[in-house]
Amino acid sequence: MTASYLERLAVRSAAAGTVLCLGIDPEPGTLPDGFSRDIAGIERFARLLVDVAAPFAAAVKPNLAFFEAFGSEGIAALERIRAAIPADIPVVADAKRGDIGSTAARQAVALFDALGADAVTVNPYLGSEAVAPLLERLDRYAYVLCRTSNPGAGELQRLVVAADPAGGAPEEPLWARVARHAAGWGPGETVGLVVGATAPAELAAIRTIAPALGFLVPGVGAQGGEVAPVLGDGRATAGAAARRPGGGLLVNVSRGIAGAATAPGGSLAGDLESRLAEAARAWANRLPVIG
Repeated sequence: MTASYLERLAVRSAAAGTVLCLGIDPEPGTLPDGFSRDIAGIERFARLLVDVAAPFAAAVKPNLAFFEAFGSEGIAALERIRAAIPADIPVVADAKRGDIGSTAARQAVALFDALGADAVTVNPYLGSEAVAPLLERLDRYAYVLCRTSNPGAGELQRLVVAADPAGGAPEEPLWARVARHAAGWGPGETVGLVVGATAPAELAAIRTIAPALGFLVPGVGAQGGEVAPVLGDGRATAGAAARRPGGGLLVNVSRGIAGAATAPGGSLAGDLESRLAEAARAWANRLPVIG
């Protein structure tokens, strides 16, 4: 039987010694000198990140929007970048999909089969029906948006929803209800949560609600989230994930690594590569596998 995503992630986390997820979301205006501000420059820089930074990471997370913006040429570039990622490094497609059942089924084919993603990010707003086709494959994974890291997250996610005595849920914020529902979705070990490092109290509370789910945590580095609370509360505390290296935790860093390319300093290609590699190595060391 094919290993589950969380099993493959644990093997890679142990080999790399880190829970770092390398985010790839290159904006044309932030590319270093010498890189064209078009899809060719985007692809060239993304391939450089894969070549020199991915060896230090437990997973790689390309954000699809940064490639979709260039139409068919961007999708083709994304497919080439995906093909360049070593097979032992899980790939999370940051797609934020989720729609009625038939549409979600086609999204699963597009992301898992055509692109070859190991995991995806999904939006739970339409309910369990909208994500079920993305959860049913035992060798794939879906991270459900729960408490995100963006400044406006609280507009909806902090809204208090009524108690549900039939379901055993108290009156609680929407993010807590999402975590509570998601913990029961799928056939087992195919669903996790996106929980931002910028909300450490909520992260700890969500871990209590969903002790066995894997967490994808954005928001450290450029967004200001602290590492210590994430390492302290991000690991699974129950289930198989808790017993594996990394505890099902992935901590995404994008600008914190890619930004090294435009930091003050030399501009030679070799120097650029070494700066990116050193940034990735430093983040990997800050995000070690614990336990």
